Amino acid sequence: MGSGVRREGDEPDGDSPGPLTVVVGEEELLVERSVSAAVAAAKFAGEAGPDGTEPDVHDVAAGGLTAGELAGLTAPSLFGGGSVVVIRSVEDATASLAAELTRLARSAAPDVTLVLTHSGGAKNKALLADLAAAGARRIDCPSIKRFGDRMDFLRAEFRRAGRKADDGGLRTLLDAVGTDLRELAAACSQLAADTTGVVSQAVVARYYHGRAEATGFAVADKACEGNLPAALEQLRWALATGTSPVLVTSALAAGLRTLALVGSAGRGLSPSAQASDLGMPSWKIDKARQQLRGWTSEGLARAHAAVAEADVQVKGEGASAAYALERAITTIVSCRGTDR
Repeated sequence: MGSGVRREGDEPDGDSPGPLTVVVGEEELLVERSVSAAVAAAKFAGEAGPDGTEPDVHDVAAGGLTAGELAGLTAPSLFGGGSVVVIRSVEDATASLAAELTRLARSAAPDVTLVLTHSGGAKNKALLADLAAAGARRIDCPSIKRFGDRMDFLRAEFRRAGRKADDGGLRTLLDAVGTDLRELAAACSQLAADTTGVVSQAVVARYYHGRAEATGFAVADKACEGNLPAALEQLRWALATGTSPVLVTSALAAGLRTLALVGSAGRGLSPSAQASDLGMPSWKIDKARQQLRGWTSEGLARAHAAVAEADVQVKGEGASAAYALERAITTIVSCRGTDR
């Protein structure tokens, strides 16, 4: 098969998996899915032994594996059926193992399939180039860190389940679950199985029974809006349901930073133009503009100082994290003055 690069989640092209697949990246869930798919495709395409035996599957780490051991793993089986060898973290391969992998890639036995993983860093990067030159199929699984990429991931998860979700539902799900891909994938699966219709903000909020509304970001939103009773209520609920105090201070700081950034940007710019300049989604710009009413630059500076003090307290210097957070929120609301 050719050496074209594709990303995890692309539709398969219908060809056989080829003798060598290299999965590159650090996003564990996507790497694991790609490895499993490659192994399944190899087993499906492979020839069974005389007695119907499926190909042997070996799953090993590159660290400590020798070229001689690799030769044993890829040796023909006495019972036929071939073999599938998964070698993880080939960035840790020794020079002799890397050379043997390159040799196998160039002249692999017809009944041997290799599936390799590489973190994508600089270590043993030359091996990736050698494998690509030998015709390896490469699947990229880059880290998903940007908000837009996470939204795309959620859309793809619901699409796999035959469901649709609107942007409000996706944002609420991120607020409720967090950014861990395994947890997000599990949440999508649960929502797809347990709900009907379009997965909207109301559906997600109802399913999580308040968890979505009681995150650190919800606390920060109420504080930035100057709604002290609601902010304290959300804080107590968040802490009661297990939200870490450190995450609350982080959310408060992030909320104030967003207000400062949006407030210092050109007032005449549209939300989409500001979103492009600041690297934020336009809905976040709209929300920040609403929250900015009543804030001054001096008030934001004092609020930032209050959050910094609370962060020190919740990380061990204070007797009560809850008290430190309540005090910070009260100070934030008091720093919000009249309209500018």
